[in-house]
Amino acid sequence: MADYDFRPGGSLKFKGGVAEGGIVKKKKKSKPKSNSQSDSAKDRERERVKELLFKEEAELASGSASGSNSPALLGSDIRKTDAERRFEEAQRRRLENKVAQLARKTHKDRVNELNAKLESLSEHHDIPKVGPG
Repeated sequence: MADYDFRPGGSLKFKGGVAEGGIVKKKKKSKPKSNSQSDSAKDRERERVKELLFKEEAELASGSASGSNSPALLGSDIRKTDAERRFEEAQRRRLENKVAQLARKTHKDRVNELNAKLESLSEHHDIPKVGPG
């Protein structure tokens, strides 16, 4: 019975790790904080981006008023192939037709159309009754 007399106490330990049996966790490196410099740099960058956006909006607004031959509009088309231009034009026309078609119908007309479609379907598509009654 001498083999069973030794009973180690305490919790079970994982293999590997520190000699005491614990798990080694890596420490996170702390980043040096220079708030005043980074904040001012970020503020300057934000201001510069805002100014660029306002300039672009102003150029687009003035360009559309001057006509369709403005350099701002032609600059984006220079890099496109004829097929790309035709595709975008067809896509734009389809979207305009779709919007016009949706604008013609009222909500009441759409509901009536849906109800007529549902009534024309066979009973196979009906929602089955579940439960007694």
